[in-house]
Amino acid sequence: MANFNKVILAGNLTRDPELRYTPKGTAIAKFGLAINRNWTGDDGQKREEVTFVDVDAFGKQAEVIGQYLRKGRPVLVEGRLKLDQWDDKQTGQKRSRLGVVLEAFSFLDSGNRDAAGGGGAPAASSAPAARPARPAASAPPADPGSDEPPQGDDVPF
Repeated sequence: MANFNKVILAGNLTRDPELRYTPKGTAIAKFGLAINRNWTGDDGQKREEVTFVDVDAFGKQAEVIGQYLRKGRPVLVEGRLKLDQWDDKQTGQKRSRLGVVLEAFSFLDSGNRDAAGGGGAPAASSAPAARPARPAASAPPADPGSDEPPQGDDVPF
């Protein structure tokens, strides 16, 4: 029997990521994701449904998430579903939680928010770029003594 466990979600962080380290030094980031669904009902009323999902990230990705992501920031998450089960210490009942173990993620905005917006990725530095600007693609240079533009049909586009 074939098995496949993959989930792709796009939503906003419900809280700042919680970054911790195992005794061996592996980073673990835990965060919540809110995914909104908007639709129009049979009665013509606009409706909204919000699904909250807990996400766990590990390693270098967890460190990047802990550094750059903040509450409210949109993100795309790819991962796998994982069912956690435990006994509730207060009631003794069995409890479970379906969450996502992150395998890859993408920022969905530039992260350039003002200070009141809660952060994001650091703003671009005002220092000059370390590498030179990339020259624009152009046709071969014209003969310096000629007033005609360069001829050539093999300009790559």
